[in-house]
Amino acid sequence: MHCAALVVCRRQVKGIIFFTYCLISILPIYAISPMTYLCILNRADMNTETQLRKLLDERILIIDGAMGTMVQRYKLEEADYRGTRFKDWHTDVKGNNDLLCLTQPHIIKEIHKQYLQAGANILETNTFNSQVISLADYDMQSLAYELNVAAAKLAKEAITEFLAESKPADTNRFVAGAIGPMNKTLTLSPDVNNPGFRSVTFDEVADAYYEQIKGLVDGGVDILLVETIFDTLNAKAAIYAINKYFRDTKNPQLPVMISGTITDASGRTLSGQTLEAFYISVMHANPVSIGLNCALGAEQMRPHVEELANIAACYVSAYPNAGLPNAMGEYDESPEHTASVISEWAKEGWVNLVGGCCGTTPDHIAAIAKSMKNFAPRQLPELMTA
Repeated sequence: MHCAALVVCRRQVKGIIFFTYCLISILPIYAISPMTYLCILNRADMNTETQLRKLLDERILIIDGAMGTMVQRYKLEEADYRGTRFKDWHTDVKGNNDLLCLTQPHIIKEIHKQYLQAGANILETNTFNSQVISLADYDMQSLAYELNVAAAKLAKEAITEFLAESKPADTNRFVAGAIGPMNKTLTLSPDVNNPGFRSVTFDEVADAYYEQIKGLVDGGVDILLVETIFDTLNAKAAIYAINKYFRDTKNPQLPVMISGTITDASGRTLSGQTLEAFYISVMHANPVSIGLNCALGAEQMRPHVEELANIAACYVSAYPNAGLPNAMGEYDESPEHTASVISEWAKEGWVNLVGGCCGTTPDHIAAIAKSMKNFAPRQLPELMTA
């Protein structure tokens, strides 16, 4: 009985091996190595959040750098932003970097691939302003969903092409759907003479984020990143929209990352919260990580990263600007200097995920990635239970 079963099992195993061999043998047609394919098979056994948490326990992961800084290097003009599709658009569109996902997709993909080559594990989609409220500046509200789908697909394509071309030993790459703070705030009045006035409602903000989230998920992102938060109430609307979307659609929940912005030496957000208050206000979202980005360079961000590392029950992220802007609004901090400061954080055991924001380039990310190989990630605290 056991012998018969063993023969059947052996036949099944041989069949599986033969099928796998045949499948792997045709993979070069699609420019994917057998080793890459086997890594993909292994990754399929765990969901994205489980995989992400495992990696964050093992090493410090790298998120990419600034998209806007890199776009500026192409010195694009109005006609470049418009492309063929929007050549007769009734308003100026130069400066709408998110639109480039439709009009100059090769540029956005090229920038993504440069960050992957520099060592980024996580790419952010080019969707910082891709919701109806921010797009109203260009009268392009109708493009919100399309922009998010296109941006997510571009980032995924960049990863696929990078893995096929570079064949790195580590194939762990993720796309984070970038959800920016938008250009209107729920906490502050835009009218100094009318402090009770708000230019937008919570429901309007939540609806705008809901559409953006739908586009990002339909485009194939792995993570949802609510970032550059200067108004926690806006972030709460984004969190509400995320939860509502997955509740409505019954789709598998994607991991969420949250990143706030401390605007000055006071250690507060623009809407007045201390870092601890901000952390407490958003922790209910059960994010994979909470962190800081933008506004400050690494040196100025240091005490706030330390504070967050001491209170956070989740993983900690930090991606600072390349120093503070000069008189011309440009960033002069060298990749080596940025990496050296972030290395001090890593040496202290404060971070799990690092990268760059305004002014940072692939050179900055390469320097940061190289230096992080020397340090272990921050360990999650052991929480006391009653």
